[in-house]
Amino acid sequence: MIKAAYVHIPFCEHICHYCDFNKVFLKNQPVDEYLDALEEEMKRTLSEAPTDALKTVFVGGGTPTALSTRQLERLLAGMERTLPLISLEEFTFEVNPDSVDPDKLAILKEYGVNRLSMGVQAFQLELLQEIGRTHDKNSVIDALKLSRAAGFSNISLDLMLGLPKQTPSMFYETLKEAFSLEVEHLSSYSLKVEEKTVFFNRQRKGQLTLPPEEDEVTMYEMLLKETEQHGYQQYEISNFAKKGFESKHNLVYWNNDEYYGFGAGAHGYVNGVRHVNHGPLAKYLAAIQSGSLPYLEENRVSKVEKMEEQMFMGLRKRSGVSDKTFYKRFGVSFFDLYDEQLKDLTAKGLIEMKGDTVKLTKQGMLLGNEVFEQFIAVIEAS
Repeated sequence: MIKAAYVHIPFCEHICHYCDFNKVFLKNQPVDEYLDALEEEMKRTLSEAPTDALKTVFVGGGTPTALSTRQLERLLAGMERTLPLISLEEFTFEVNPDSVDPDKLAILKEYGVNRLSMGVQAFQLELLQEIGRTHDKNSVIDALKLSRAAGFSNISLDLMLGLPKQTPSMFYETLKEAFSLEVEHLSSYSLKVEEKTVFFNRQRKGQLTLPPEEDEVTMYEMLLKETEQHGYQQYEISNFAKKGFESKHNLVYWNNDEYYGFGAGAHGYVNGVRHVNHGPLAKYLAAIQSGSLPYLEENRVSKVEKMEEQMFMGLRKRSGVSDKTFYKRFGVSFFDLYDEQLKDLTAKGLIEMKGDTVKLTKQGMLLGNEVFEQFIAVIEAS
């Protein structure tokens, strides 16, 4: 039974230079029509693949708080009518520091949202301008104060490392500012230059200068050290939480469990099938209006693919991958499937064994992709 749902709101008031998520400028968009289509997609999906009770919901974007207060209420009321939310344990909403206000926060609180994920990225104005963000440090501080006043006691900040013009000392300053805000959770990701972004176009023209690799490694090592010293437990390569505040929704992905994906460009994993929705609003809306689900593509996940995903997704977690869990799910031991790979990665110091569990080492966290690729296309070739 599916216990998690992701809901995508593609509207943004500004487009960040690094973002490759499905998004459009908010101005002159058919927002209300989109919210109606979103509710209809939820109804049709739950009709075909029902669940008794969701445990986690994550509303992301885009910028969900770019919606007006009235539109936010319309979205949340539609979700309440359509989805089984009575037993929710975690209800996360992405917010931008410069697009939250007391009225919007009150609506979120009224409809049961109990966790906020705030896109901060950095605290230096020059870095924020470089990456296309429109807030500043004071906006973040003010947004945190408003959120606390509204009763939110589970708040996560997103930070980025490896940004253009960013130095290790600047990243240290960002961490110091984040710790001073005493939030419950931190996510910190390295910049990846993706296609169809401003940064990608600049890079093709030779106009994007990124920090040297050794500086990015220094920033990540700094992240590990400083979060530990400030009481945050690393539970995934890029995620750190005070005790008891790990993201339950994101653990659904890393545990390779199924989840609904609603909205334009959303990804879902339902009844053994991964799907991607149409991204352009016109195509998404047309699919809903035609009476169908808005799938661009579907892929039934084979047992081999599930086993691969179980390994490389699970290894992102600091708790690693348990062979007992693997065997229960697939009826085979990963020691039998990946014996050669496990021995080789252990010899290289990239993974370690603890009982029946395999985990990344500190060096393995720095070279995660090198580890993960060792579990792809192995079983077919053996």
